[in-house]
Amino acid sequence: MSKIVIIDTGCANVSSVRFAIERLGYDVTISRDPAVVLDADKLFLPGVGTATEAMKNLEERDLIALVQQVKQPLLGICLGMQLLGNSSQEGKSDVSCLGHVPASTSLMDTGDLPLPHMGWNTVTPVDNHPLFKDIPENSYFYFVHSYAMPEGDYTIGRCDYGHAFSAAVQSGNYYGVQFHPERSSKAGAQLIKNFLEM
Repeated sequence: MSKIVIIDTGCANVSSVRFAIERLGYDVTISRDPAVVLDADKLFLPGVGTATEAMKNLEERDLIALVQQVKQPLLGICLGMQLLGNSSQEGKSDVSCLGHVPASTSLMDTGDLPLPHMGWNTVTPVDNHPLFKDIPENSYFYFVHSYAMPEGDYTIGRCDYGHAFSAAVQSGNYYGVQFHPERSSKAGAQLIKNFLEM
């Protein structure tokens, strides 16, 4: 049985991610202990709120250096995905992030559509990526965000809200999804299952 660990970032969606994994029949641990994190087979990095606050949390919990050491697959969720990038535009200055995905997050240009981008939207996988295996075309996922990563070579799923943006990314062993799979019904459950079984 694989060891699944949610990195304890102190963010509000840690419990809902745990319940989503447990509903699939897996045991999961929430931890920030380096020995537990580095011994895991699969890791989750959840996050909600602002990049400034989240990076401060990671620093206070000695998690920045720990996440840099990770060699196993890690899935960042919502803000957790944005933290994997180089930086995040917030207020008057950019916040330095973890630097695993060669992209910066910026305020979405949504035209006449309201911000935040909140609710259900479809995601188009790129090149039949295994993270989206057995998920029907035009499946809906649940989003809540005002900032997004642009599309790039790292994009494995795209979404459109005013303009196209990266809904899912991969850079080496680091994966990220901008939506909340733990709140995205059957499609979200299948995506979590795919990540655990990849």
